[in-house]
Amino acid sequence: MAGHFQEFEDEYLETMYEFYESEPHLRVRTGDLAQRLNVSPASATEMIQRLSAKGFIDYVRYKGAKLTENGLIHGRTMKRRHRLAEVLLERIPFDGNPHETACRLEHAIDDDLEVALTLLLGDPVLDPSGRDIPKATTEISDRISSKVNEFTSLSLLGKGQEASIVGLLASEDLIGLFGERLAIGSVVKSLGSSQFDANGTLVELDSTISDSIIVRTQ
Repeated sequence: MAGHFQEFEDEYLETMYEFYESEPHLRVRTGDLAQRLNVSPASATEMIQRLSAKGFIDYVRYKGAKLTENGLIHGRTMKRRHRLAEVLLERIPFDGNPHETACRLEHAIDDDLEVALTLLLGDPVLDPSGRDIPKATTEISDRISSKVNEFTSLSLLGKGQEASIVGLLASEDLIGLFGERLAIGSVVKSLGSSQFDANGTLVELDSTISDSIIVRTQ
């Protein structure tokens, strides 16, 4: 039960961050928050008071609530993980509801997985709807920076740069079409203009495909 309750808290802080994105200095009325979350005003008030006691919310009765510094960090992190999950779902053969699924996935993403997803997806700055993906915390950013020169997407290789393929976010049909030329462990070299030398074969890939191929630089 504790895990489910933590998810409720996460959802409130993430939703408060959505209000913050629109109006950073605005206090949010519990009625507006309840409507956004589709809960009763009484439930919203109770949770806001609970989060206030934990130091995540600055709540003033009759005036509304806003995120504290700790609340802002937590809400931003949850929104970042949600939007990273949506990017991941767009890259793989997924036919379900990406928003609802990302809502579930975000709670399973810890610091280690956030670093891995950021590297795997090429450190995207926009989600599939064109919304900004919030920046990572300083600690996560430092961890990403320490590895960013080692892992990247194929599309980001510089001309003449070689790398080995370590991940493929593509359908089985597409992977089968490439065969051994673009398989895990294959060495590829960027020739510029979306062209690559893959095991001695010239391959031309659009950005949608090359974005989905994760490589380790040589």
